[in-house]
Amino acid sequence: MSNEIGAPAARAGLDPRGPRFAAVLTTVVFVVVLLTGSGWLALAQAVIFAIGAFDPRRTPYGLLYRYLVAPRLAPPREREDPAPVRFAQSVGLVFTLVAVAGYLSGATVLGVVFAAFALVAAFLNGFFGLCLGCEAYLLIRRLRGAGAPAA
Repeated sequence: MSNEIGAPAARAGLDPRGPRFAAVLTTVVFVVVLLTGSGWLALAQAVIFAIGAFDPRRTPYGLLYRYLVAPRLAPPREREDPAPVRFAQSVGLVFTLVAVAGYLSGATVLGVVFAAFALVAAFLNGFFGLCLGCEAYLLIRRLRGAGAPAA
């Protein structure tokens, strides 16, 4: 079994260290966005979130993890369902697009607020393993009566 950010469905999900690695890089990007006020950098991050909403393994961060980091690590002890991660990437995309709209339209306060929200979420995931989007996904599933996905 290979050590990549995610595995084909037949191999039961994502290596949970991959999304955390991506979240650390995302944290760095949002710190730079907030320091520079760059709506264009926020737009680049939005593109990464858009890719991740379809397949987190195919983002530039996922590819960095798969080819540079994972080969140096032991195989993951467990894998996780990719659906919550895709949902979290979608939520990140929405917040980042609002930040982009704020920065590029001159509504800088809007850009700063939404970039800061995204920074906090990425930081919590990257450094503490708390994925707010993933938790929201699971809560929504429970509220809709679908239950939590099988691990």
